[in-house]
Amino acid sequence: MDTLTRRRFLLASGVTGAAALVAGAGAYTLRDILATAGDRPTDAGTLVLVTLYGGNDGLNTVIPYADPAYHDARPDLAYGADEVLRVDDALGLNPALAGLHGLYGAGRLAIVRGAGYPKPNRSHFQSMDIWQTAQPDRPGTTGWLGRWLDASGGDPRLAVSFEPALPVLLAGERGAGAAVPVTRQLAKEALADPVFAAFGEPQEGETPLRARASACFADLLAVNALVAGARQAAADDDPDTEDGAEGATATGGATSPLQAQLDLVAQCVEARVATRVFSVSLGGFDTHADEKQAQSVLLGQVDKALTGFADRMARTDAGRKVVVAVYSEFGRRVRANASDGTDHGTASDVFLLGAGVHGGLYGAQPSLTDLDGGDLKFTTDFRDVYATLLEGVLGTDPERVLGRWPGRLAGPLP
Repeated sequence: MDTLTRRRFLLASGVTGAAALVAGAGAYTLRDILATAGDRPTDAGTLVLVTLYGGNDGLNTVIPYADPAYHDARPDLAYGADEVLRVDDALGLNPALAGLHGLYGAGRLAIVRGAGYPKPNRSHFQSMDIWQTAQPDRPGTTGWLGRWLDASGGDPRLAVSFEPALPVLLAGERGAGAAVPVTRQLAKEALADPVFAAFGEPQEGETPLRARASACFADLLAVNALVAGARQAAADDDPDTEDGAEGATATGGATSPLQAQLDLVAQCVEARVATRVFSVSLGGFDTHADEKQAQSVLLGQVDKALTGFADRMARTDAGRKVVVAVYSEFGRRVRANASDGTDHGTASDVFLLGAGVHGGLYGAQPSLTDLDGGDLKFTTDFRDVYATLLEGVLGTDPERVLGRWPGRLAGPLP
């Protein structure tokens, strides 16, 4: 599987402005961001954008468990009424989202249903380009938050990505945000501590069973060293691999844990750095086969990371001004395929969470019987969500970013 570097991702995504590459997408470190500590105005909001790469299945995330058409279309993938975490008499959250269900009950999670755009594209990269450029009608060359950055003075530290590749959404016409990927050096390597190594050393007088366990552990250490060496050799042979950069999944998204990325965001928010926008991601949601278990594991990671982050943010004034938005490039087909998975679809859900969010359901629930060639018809244009975030969180006129787009979400933000 090819590893996407920052440069490859930008080029593959159609960002043609050379300034985005020259602006130092990878020239910043966490220390550079923390050097702006205390620079944030006390009343400034912060937007944290979470991208779920691969096309998360919205129908098995926010589940229409009471709709017979849902069960008819997915006899083996559907969740029953006794399995979901109920939101109301018709909808429930995936069982893996217990933490987010708690936030919903506390009025801190808004669920925007049926988010999409006209004439949907089912290509991962092209649909993600559309979401990140906010230009469904024509191929875009700048990201919507890159255009916000251009209008806000262009300092790359105002918009930071903790991902292996600078996402298109942070690329502007005259510059780009700062890419500060989560590297292996930020966390202690497993099995590298001498204490762990000692477990593989034979001890005088130990029982045969302990000696065998010790030998097995020594073998594990040796294999780990071989694998690490092979990975490093492969990285050294690849001229496009950048030092310290984590890999990305085939459809994008960081391989470093979402929780690790959000921990860095939390540190920055608590230090009151100048950054107003953070971008983090998780890949792996392209669930064409054996979806139920795979998506459950991924959603469990999302749930743990987001609820821990939300609880931490609720403890400080700066944290209470943070709004998190979670989206994916598209949802999945209504009907399951023959491999116990789902194929590329269209509309899905967007989550908004934070202390200042007015929780609840927003947008109309798409019909499961009135379909467009087997796909959901979108009911909320995603630009309505973006306009609401630009006004309510970043305090800017959406027209500077989205043109004369008139739509807004009514209610989720003050």
